[in-house]
Amino acid sequence: MSLPPLREVIAAHGLSASKALGQNFLFDEHLLDRIAAIPGDLTGRNVLEVGPGPGGLTRALLRAGAQVTAIERDARCLPVLADLSDAFPGQLRVIEGDALKIRGDDLFDQPYAVVANLPYNVGTALFTQWLSGQAWPPRWTSLTLMFQQEVAQRIVAQPGGSTFGRLAVLAQWRSSARLAMKVHRSAFTPPPKVMSAMVHVEPATMPEGVSARMLERVTEAAFGQRRKMLRQSLKALPGAVEALPALDIDPQRRAETLSIDEFVALARSLS
Repeated sequence: MSLPPLREVIAAHGLSASKALGQNFLFDEHLLDRIAAIPGDLTGRNVLEVGPGPGGLTRALLRAGAQVTAIERDARCLPVLADLSDAFPGQLRVIEGDALKIRGDDLFDQPYAVVANLPYNVGTALFTQWLSGQAWPPRWTSLTLMFQQEVAQRIVAQPGGSTFGRLAVLAQWRSSARLAMKVHRSAFTPPPKVMSAMVHVEPATMPEGVSARMLERVTEAAFGQRRKMLRQSLKALPGAVEALPALDIDPQRRAETLSIDEFVALARSLS
């Protein structure tokens, strides 16, 4: 179905991006179609979108054949999304609310993919929420998410560099994470001060005998004082420093030098 250009729709509804809600709108239909293609064929698949705003990415997901459930807290955008729902009968469900308080698993009876141009102010919190918890594999089949490029690089970082930290361990210890696409700041309205990037995450096999909460505690302690040696940073975690020699981990190393397997082994020994 032919739809009016997004810029015309936004002008007609008197919309503007809300800084308080971390909004930055995307208008480039070609770019949005490329983003919608990252998780693969979406025909008939359930997709959760967070913060659709005026529905640019939503349009692309609907064109790709997805069954979209969109969570939007900005009431100004609801009439635009209602028009979009009319244009794609039976494909779009819009829920007004705060995505931090709504569990995706409660919205779907079947597996679902998450695809979103996340509001900058809640992106990391939502990402952490989706990747946390002991239950694995998750109900979601993939996460395809827009972040500030700096955050995206931290998610896919490898050990040994300054960008490697808690986000990388969380994203990679039982998932695969890759940088799928860089997006120039000029693609957004209004243009943010920083560059952006799409990250694509898929669940992998969870290592046996590891408590997800313990791994979170280990990384919290280790990276909470990342400039200090492990013998100092892990002091607050009972038994952690004592466990290092048995795992062939030098207590004089710093957190960013440990591999994800070493973090997993330490968490397993303390679980």
